[in-house]
Amino acid sequence: MEIQIGVSKINKYASSESGDTLEIIERPNGGLSVVLADGQRSGKSAKRISNTVVRKVISLLAEGVRDGPAARAASDYLYSMKGGKVQATLNIMSIDLESNSLVVTRNNPAPIYIFQDTEIQILDQESQPVGIYRTTRPVIFEVDLSLNLFVVAFTDGLTHAGSREGKSLDILTYLKELVFKFKGFSSQQIADELINKALELDNHRPIDDISVVVIRTTEHEGDDIRRVTVRLPFT
Repeated sequence: MEIQIGVSKINKYASSESGDTLEIIERPNGGLSVVLADGQRSGKSAKRISNTVVRKVISLLAEGVRDGPAARAASDYLYSMKGGKVQATLNIMSIDLESNSLVVTRNNPAPIYIFQDTEIQILDQESQPVGIYRTTRPVIFEVDLSLNLFVVAFTDGLTHAGSREGKSLDILTYLKELVFKFKGFSSQQIADELINKALELDNHRPIDDISVVVIRTTEHEGDDIRRVTVRLPFT
């Protein structure tokens, strides 16, 4: 079996900095964790907030701390730094090879979608962003690793796409088409399609930062080399 991770991000129109921060880290006991945070405000101030949260989480994960305690510690840290005056959404998605499971940790009102063959699970339980209260806890979901598993997470820029024009993106319906109709799509293709659809609705002037993460399990083919490809346009 093979894990594919696809990520697509774009800044808010006319903003030089994205308030979203994403990192991928290897887990000390095997596997990978994807950490995504969206800081309150916009531009550089939002970037500082999301960077602070993500750095705290990945430092703890690298030491072997479990995802839930790492999320709570990041929330407490941001609360202590800013006195509960700023917040950030946080998602941690971990491929844990020790337990052979995928663990989803949410401090984000936006849902996460999980596709398994023809079944769909929507993780949309009430969830608070980090940094507002000292007692903030994440919502945690765990599923066994198996073939044809898709997990899709995103920041709220995707849900806001088109709102300036009185339009909206039906994310679930569009995902069903991408996952079920175009079964050969890679995780990166699905992430790109979601971003492109959002840009179309926003007339290619996104009203908010958008980040999309897609994790997919598939049959292992080819060699055993691990690969990471990054594309970072800049001016």
